[in-house]
Amino acid sequence: MMRFYIVLMATFFLTGCHNPKGPAKKDLKGIAQEIMINAKNCSLITIDSLGIAHARVMDPFLPEENFTVWMATNPKSLKVRQIKDNGQVTLFYFDQKSVSYVTLQGVARIVNSQVEKEKFWKKEWEGFYKNRTTDYTLIRFRPNNAKIISEKYQLLGDAITWEPSSIEF
Repeated sequence: MMRFYIVLMATFFLTGCHNPKGPAKKDLKGIAQEIMINAKNCSLITIDSLGIAHARVMDPFLPEENFTVWMATNPKSLKVRQIKDNGQVTLFYFDQKSVSYVTLQGVARIVNSQVEKEKFWKKEWEGFYKNRTTDYTLIRFRPNNAKIISEKYQLLGDAITWEPSSIEF
């Protein structure tokens, strides 16, 4: 992680800033999807009733074309209670190889439809969910916006404010 910040700062000082025009929105979406796919896992960040953030690593399905992300969990988990109380969550994907990240902010909902649960299932989860009817539920995340930083694509944020490239959905 330190390497990322050193490279980021060096690029700012050597080049003055990122590409001033930046990539087109279509290109940003493709870059964001690539980062999300390569990262494999993400952090799901919820907020509890006291305003304290809780982050945990998730094993999401690949993002859909509209960037909807599906994840699974135990219906008795803390994250389910927190999402029911406050569906405003953040997903954070970091791809170490390309020194890139995507932060998505949006709305999560708990989905307990048997049809959806059959559609979004990974065989490697069998050890975690003994009974797929009662021990397994889904989280559907729909983003409002995304922020992207990528050393690989020279998306390094504004030279002064460090504000990353972004997508509004």
